[in-house]
Amino acid sequence: MILQFHRPLEGMELWSASRDGFSFVISFGSRTGPGFHGRSGYMASWRPLYQNKGAIKITGSPFPTLAEAEEACGNLVEHLAGSVDPSR
Repeated sequence: MILQFHRPLEGMELWSASRDGFSFVISFGSRTGPGFHGRSGYMASWRPLYQNKGAIKITGSPFPTLAEAEEACGNLVEHLAGSVDPSR
């Protein structure tokens, strides 16, 4: 099963998904313009769903395309689901 990203708010450059006890968010940022400011590209991050912890940036962020950010999240969830207990 792959991550299914959805856009929770129309007009915002933000996508989210969850699977196997982990939450993933992709946001688009640019130095100028509306929305998130920072390095241009798609910033991907993750965190355990049931813990009150901050998000962790996925290595390689920001990505040049949304597809690359989604792929990085998919690869990471496969790794996390096999090696981490999200309830810890």
